[in-house]
Amino acid sequence: MILTGQRNADYGVFAGVSSYLGDINPNRLLYSPLPAGGLFYRYNLHPRHALRANFFVGGLQANDLDFNNSFQISRAASFSGFAGEFAAQFEFNFLPYTTQGRLWDFSPYFAVGAGMAYINTTTAANVSIVTFQPVIPFSIGFKVNIYKNMGLEAEYGFRKTFYDNFDGLKDQVNPSDYAWIHNNDGYSFLGIALTWKIYNKLTGCPAYEDVDKTRKRK
Repeated sequence: MILTGQRNADYGVFAGVSSYLGDINPNRLLYSPLPAGGLFYRYNLHPRHALRANFFVGGLQANDLDFNNSFQISRAASFSGFAGEFAAQFEFNFLPYTTQGRLWDFSPYFAVGAGMAYINTTTAANVSIVTFQPVIPFSIGFKVNIYKNMGLEAEYGFRKTFYDNFDGLKDQVNPSDYAWIHNNDGYSFLGIALTWKIYNKLTGCPAYEDVDKTRKRK
């Protein structure tokens, strides 16, 4: 059982940028990006299905003066800080994929799940906002094998929150007018990840013979 679990497990390191969406920035997907990074563990149930656990962290910032409208220029609100998150996601590959596959095997994918975010920000008025909030993580990406049991992935992920104040601007909307997509604050990650299976280092065991051999191009 231990060998089977290791053979089905991917480990990954993510690096990229994070960005904020909310009252200051209602629609620019990659507005004011800051560095982000993370780690994840993936258990492959099937070449098309996987479960993964993520730990990501990234900076967040926004300033009304970046936008050319009189309301925001007069309001002149701003904030900076970071978001850290732990989440679990179900991942679906559009094509059969495994890092045990041939060199340059690839697949687009999407993932959705649930998580908890730690938000720590400070507004221009020097108001600190520290909160834990549930999030729904949505991700889309593309993965490709680059060498033996190693893969490279590019991913964009948006995090829907149920909180409207980590930018220090709580929207004044009548509760009876709230909708599920109400303009709660959110954030996103964009970057690349390197994935691998640790068992390729366990040489001399027949169970690992397929990954110890050099992959050939199709």
